[in-house]
Amino acid sequence: MSQVTISLGNRSYDILIEAGLISRAGEHLAPLARGRPLAVITDHHVAATLLPGFLSALAAAGIRAEAIVLPAGEGTKSWAELETLLDRLLALGIERGDHLVALGGGVIGDLVGFAASILKRGCHFVQVPTTLLAQVDSSVGGKTAINTRAGKNLIGTFYQPALVLIDPEALASLPVRELRAGYAEIVKYGLIDDAEFFAWCEAHGPELIAGDAAARLHAIERSVRAKARIVAADERETSGLRALLNLGHTFGHALEAETGFSDRLLHGEAVAIGLWLAFAFSEAEGLCPPGAADRIAAHLKAVGMHHHPRDAGLECDGKALVVHMAQDKKMEGGQLAFVLARGIGEAFLAKDVDLWKVSNFLDEVMAGKR
Repeated sequence: MSQVTISLGNRSYDILIEAGLISRAGEHLAPLARGRPLAVITDHHVAATLLPGFLSALAAAGIRAEAIVLPAGEGTKSWAELETLLDRLLALGIERGDHLVALGGGVIGDLVGFAASILKRGCHFVQVPTTLLAQVDSSVGGKTAINTRAGKNLIGTFYQPALVLIDPEALASLPVRELRAGYAEIVKYGLIDDAEFFAWCEAHGPELIAGDAAARLHAIERSVRAKARIVAADERETSGLRALLNLGHTFGHALEAETGFSDRLLHGEAVAIGLWLAFAFSEAEGLCPPGAADRIAAHLKAVGMHHHPRDAGLECDGKALVVHMAQDKKMEGGQLAFVLARGIGEAFLAKDVDLWKVSNFLDEVMAGKR
């Protein structure tokens, strides 16, 4: 078993990574349950595959559990589903000392974390991520949120879990599209500040997608350690270090908003396109030597992912996307910070980007000129 600790003083917690961990979850959750029932929140997809085994593991450790099954998909990160979840938790008599368990992908993790942060002014929660994206990114670091009509993740809190249990075997039933979407977040860590890891991704990414257990375990652990280091140093994005984790996300979130946060474009798919856009824009502005964006495009193609918005079936203009960006939660004093790059593994935060330049650049991209 690999153990990674998020060092945040008295709010520090462990991330455990091991194949088969879901079947042994009871031994790790029993001390947290304290003889009280655990509310396990999941979605319909996970309920059909992993929930029975997870509940059996809890029962074997003498833990009582109540399962709450929500609809699958990004639409579940909404006011309506948050209200439904909170009402059901209150009906179960959840106390402030109790632990909620988020068994699912990023949607379930974000929603349950947010619910835990506001239920009775804060109870505890545990992340058991079941998608690659959640295992390497959203389950780590304590960002919780729901979406609104104005944009993605605009209502939320920083609220750390008590424990994270990552089982790579949970990915066995994941559709390949979901795997690829999660893989985009792995690539991101290499592009931020670890060129050697990006080179590893170029060499081993296809086999990771194909199911190589060793490659998956290595990528998950390396990604988690990278994020743990950044979160411990800048939990609430006050120094700008954690903001680097948004590489590709400002562009990606705008694309998601343009598609109505639907299954037309998964979050990780939008991030993959956003990574290429961030490097292509950096090159266009003379910040990054030519060739980096092409290298990213070639790698994404090698693992079966799109890098260009038009290849993903998106048709919109730069102004529409910039309008979405104007709602970004990183907007400060009317200025939006972008994560750009000076090269592979050399991302930086730019706070002086002209949105009209971004709009014109995106118009050229959508017109097929880039």
